[in-house]
Amino acid sequence: MISNSDSQLVYSTDKGRIQAEPAAEVVPQGDGIVRIQMERKGRKGKGAMVITGLGLDSKALKALAGELKKKMGCGGAVKGFDIEIQGDNREAVKALLESRGYKVKLAGG
Repeated sequence: MISNSDSQLVYSTDKGRIQAEPAAEVVPQGDGIVRIQMERKGRKGKGAMVITGLGLDSKALKALAGELKKKMGCGGAVKGFDIEIQGDNREAVKALLESRGYKVKLAGG
């Protein structure tokens, strides 16, 4: 056995491959205000609404994104802890989120 304190055990015959425990996902808590902003950078001029500050875990975020995409009739994705919805219909998204009890602000351009 290696006595170097910097080394880590990679494989052992009695336990097999040793994998590090995955770190628990930490949901970022905002200030209680959901922000909707338009982004066009990196999208070849086509805009997408980015919804931030929801404070939900990834499973609930995916469910909310699916519901928003169905109601808006457009595509989108969950990236990190943000929801991206294609197009520019911020007022409708704001109304949908306010009906679910969120405090919403339109941010950016």
